[in-house]
Amino acid sequence: MYKFIIVAYSLFFYIYRMITVSIIGSGNVALHLISAFKKAEGVSLLQVVARNPEAVAPLLEPSQIIIDCEDMVKVDLVLLAVSDSAITAVSSQIPFENQLVAHTSGSVPMHDLDSKNHRGVFYPLQTFTKGKEVDFTNIPLCLEAEHTADYSILEAVAKSITIVTYPISSEQRKALHVAAVFVCNFVNYMYQLGSDLCDEHHLDFALLRPLIQETAAKVMTLSPKEAQTGPARRQDSTTINAHLNYLNEPHQKELYTLLTKSIIDNGKKL
Repeated sequence: MYKFIIVAYSLFFYIYRMITVSIIGSGNVALHLISAFKKAEGVSLLQVVARNPEAVAPLLEPSQIIIDCEDMVKVDLVLLAVSDSAITAVSSQIPFENQLVAHTSGSVPMHDLDSKNHRGVFYPLQTFTKGKEVDFTNIPLCLEAEHTADYSILEAVAKSITIVTYPISSEQRKALHVAAVFVCNFVNYMYQLGSDLCDEHHLDFALLRPLIQETAAKVMTLSPKEAQTGPARRQDSTTINAHLNYLNEPHQKELYTLLTKSIIDNGKKL
């Protein structure tokens, strides 16, 4: 009952007043969060601690930009949008105790944050590229906090910029991040290999874009196993061997062989 009262009070308190947020960082994630919070209702971005002030200057008023954590003011939430290797060190530089601090990493455990403050995670599951605007509305924000009241703050801030929030533990987030590498980073590298082959034979990579779009669209309604097609799925050894004989670059041949075997082995489990 006591826990319910605290949660209810926290939700009431943060619904009916502006939540104050500061960001530490000036990289891709920080820039996209700044842009999102500028459009958000119910959240006030007070300060950005930027090692590279020029990067954030076009998005902020000069009074919002600082370069030293010592100049930070107390807020409801400090978001660390820094490199994974810097999270522990930077969190120790925040000049407060009992401040809610959340990092934005997909792979760093929540408890790597300095223990003098309340710890949390505010992980946007999306790929961010400098200069490429994203719509935060449907980006999943994966949240974790040590305390129920702190989770309520994270959730309120998250819901100011997206309609998709998930409570996820550090262990679950680690699995999600690895899965994201497979479906995003590795897939994009496959695009690069396909682009290289097109360039080598004077073909326009744009010819493959409708195929890429349809492949991605299928897994919106089918499971990846159900959507799998191609010579490996059919165990079409004639086509597979023809492709391997055609490929001259050893790295491409090695990847083709490895992926083909993996698809065939996976198909045998169906």
